[in-house]
Amino acid sequence: MTSSLNRTALYDIHVNLGARMVPFAGFEMPVQYTSILEESNAVRTKGGLFDVSHMGRIYLSGPDSTSLCDWIQTNRIGNLRIGRARYSLVCNENGGIIDDTVTYRLDTNRYLLVCNASNRQAIRNWLDRWQKEKFPNCTINDVTTETVMIAVQGPHAASTMDELCPETPSNLKFFGSGEGIIDGCKVFYGRTGYTGEDGFEVILEAEKGPALWNKLTEKGMSSCGLGARDVLRLEAALPLHGSDIDLTTNPLEAGLGRFVKLDKDFVGASLLRKQNETGTTRKLVGLLPVGRSIPRHDHLIINNDTTIGKITSGGYSPTLDRNIALGYVSQDFTTIDQHLTIDIRGRLTDAVVSTLPFYARKKKE
Repeated sequence: MTSSLNRTALYDIHVNLGARMVPFAGFEMPVQYTSILEESNAVRTKGGLFDVSHMGRIYLSGPDSTSLCDWIQTNRIGNLRIGRARYSLVCNENGGIIDDTVTYRLDTNRYLLVCNASNRQAIRNWLDRWQKEKFPNCTINDVTTETVMIAVQGPHAASTMDELCPETPSNLKFFGSGEGIIDGCKVFYGRTGYTGEDGFEVILEAEKGPALWNKLTEKGMSSCGLGARDVLRLEAALPLHGSDIDLTTNPLEAGLGRFVKLDKDFVGASLLRKQNETGTTRKLVGLLPVGRSIPRHDHLIINNDTTIGKITSGGYSPTLDRNIALGYVSQDFTTIDQHLTIDIRGRLTDAVVSTLPFYARKKKE
């Protein structure tokens, strides 16, 4: 490990549990404790913990904070109620996706923006640019290295959080947020996540993180790594920046148009309005390959010997017990049950276009 990598306050716990650690976005993070299959199954059937402290946590406050949030994000932030969160995209002037984010409104002029780890500096630069150019009355405070963020995900996540936190987090609706006290430690939690399951993302002071992790595991939550998290998000068809979305893609072709409010002004709005009128030339679709071969990023998608797109994410789904994939294809080949072919390391594998998500948890009646 190089000296430039950060070890979160939870590092020793991961190592003591036998986690395989890898460098990621400037941090050393756990990829796997037991096996990806076991960890994925734990989240789908009971509950799991993920150390997602590498993700960016940036507070914005001041009279211009709402305007800045609205300007850099495709979704509408100004009408967000206090105690609620919203998923959005941050685009450049060409409509390319700099990152996808979740923004929590904490007060009238105070927000918490959570961004992807690998894009944290890009988001900081983007915020700093527009703060200087248009919204000077906004203070930006990056607390990523001062805090930890623990994702508690799975069917038992809400009841487990209730056992620890007297503020009863389970009373929150999806994408709601709140604050509470666990053993004298102040925590912020949002009913959000990246696995397709119910759950919470909990933020607290870095040095308090190990105690909370231990309490959650004592309550039966399994320690899970980023490998299982990637499998779970793919099953739920949640896009990964750097694979399914990036600066070369825009929200409309990525199937994220519902998070783009074209009736408001934001960076890239004019180009996206034009494309909304003319239509996109390609679209992100789900694919169900036949057989055991697993499609991976950049594998070609073919129709009648003609390349019509590329795989962006692919893997084995332990929940569905089959291989699944996401990829961009030309608009003419997006019909559900359309038969296509994937070139997997020189082997042509049949596949059909699938509905998304591949997996959706059952809602409580």
